Order: sequence, then structure tokens, then C-alpha cells
Amino acid sequence: MVELDPLIRGFYWDRYREDDRLVRSGHGQLEFVRTQELLRRYLPVPPATVLDVGGATGVHAKWLAADGYSVHLVDPVVEHVEKAAAVGGFSASVGDARRLSQASDSVGVTLLLGPLYHLVELDDRVQALREAGRATRPGGLIVAAGISRYAGLLEYGCNGGLTDDNLRLFTNAFATGRNHDDPEGFTNAHFHHVDELCGEFESAGLRDIEVLGVEGPAAPVLHNAALEDAGRLLPSAVRLARVVERDPRMMSASFHFLAFGRV
Repeated sequence: MVELDPLIRGFYWDRYREDDRLVRSGHGQLEFVRTQELLRRYLPVPPATVLDVGGATGVHAKWLAADGYSVHLVDPVVEHVEKAAAVGGFSASVGDARRLSQASDSVGVTLLLGPLYHLVELDDRVQALREAGRATRPGGLIVAAGISRYAGLLEYGCNGGLTDDNLRLFTNAFATGRNHDDPEGFTNAHFHHVDELCGEFESAGLRDIEVLGVEGPAAPVLHNAALEDAGRLLPSAVRLARVVERDPRMMSASFHFLAFGRV
């Protein structure tokens, strides 16, 4: 099993602010809007019980609860759980995606909008999906996020940061799926191809699997835009993401994927 303590302390608490990640940049806003609309498209109508695994400080749990869902958030970072519990409207507890404390067949939907890219070993990712399936009722929905293997290349290639000196880091991540901790960037992670993410769902015994691109090819534009320009650019970027969300030739231009499967 992967040891999460160094990541928890060294990245999410000392280096990275999860609270406002989806509002402090144009790309974050694009990711949030598209994640909301895709989840609302697939989730059963409220009321239903949603288990938000790796839900951090409750960014998604908050609006899901406001929509009428009964939400419980699980996260391995104690400080995240404390902040989430203070939001109100949903419950929260410390836990590991690979070893959930929830009873079998106890929820209608399980979300894993972060765990799969922090679990760098295939066996751990499949185990997290199996645990989600165990906790979810037959016929229920599992939703998991993955980061595209192209994400680092796209981000740095479009912001002027890709150089002869660092190119190898991004091509290695693209070739292997492994992203190694960068004090100036992201932490240890696994990046996915679309078919790879589908395969992990299949290995966990899930069915009716679909994978969609989240942000679409305008993600780098929003990522590099001044925050005051985001409102002008966002509607067009969302429309573009919708058009190409299933296009196999364009999906990997999204920074993130959402995979949907049923128990």
C-alpha cells in the first residue's frame, strides 16, 4: 500500500491550498463548472446518498448538499475534514479510499474526484474502485476523476515554461503515467490515458463505463488568462468542452477526465 502521510503533510497542508483551487484561476472555474454539469447529468435525482471520497474541504459536497443530496465526505487529511465539517449541510470523517468504513451497499453514489491520481500503484487504484463498488448499492453510480497524461505538457507548453532542461520530466510522465513531486508544481501522482481509466473500472468489476473530457482544449487558455478575463472566456470554453467531451481525438486535451460506471 502507498504511504500517504508525506503527501498529506508535505503537499496539501504545507504547499497547496485546496479550499479555493476551483475559483482562484480561470481553469479552476472551468473545471468546477464542467464537473458540476457532468455530475448533475448522471446523478440520480435528489434525495440520494452520496459518498464523496477524497472530498477535501467540501467544495463539491457543499453544492451537492444544497441540491438536496445526503452527503458524507471522506478524506485522509485531518485538517481538510475539520474544515469540511465546519461548512455544515453534510457530514465528514477521516478515511482512506482503499479501506472505507462505510457498510456494504449503503450509498447510492460514490465519488472519487481525487484519489485515483494520488494512488500511483495500479493495485491501489483498483482497490479504491472496488471499495467504492462495495459501499455502493447494486445499480448505483461510481464517478472517478483522472488527470490526462497530456496535462503537464499542455500546461507548461502553453505558459512558456517548457524548456530543453525540463522537457524530459513531462515526456517521462507522458510515457509512464508517473508524475514525480515538483516543489514548484504538482506532487507524486498518476496520470491517465482514457482507455487506461476504462480498464481500471473494468478491473474493479464495474459496468456501463463512460469516460468524458472535463475542460476541453481551452483549458490552457483559461489557465493562463488573467482572473478578470475568466468571466468573458468561460462560456465559450464550456461550450467547446461540451462539443468534444466524447471525441476520442480531442478528449486528452482536457486536463481532467471523469469516468462513470455502475455496480
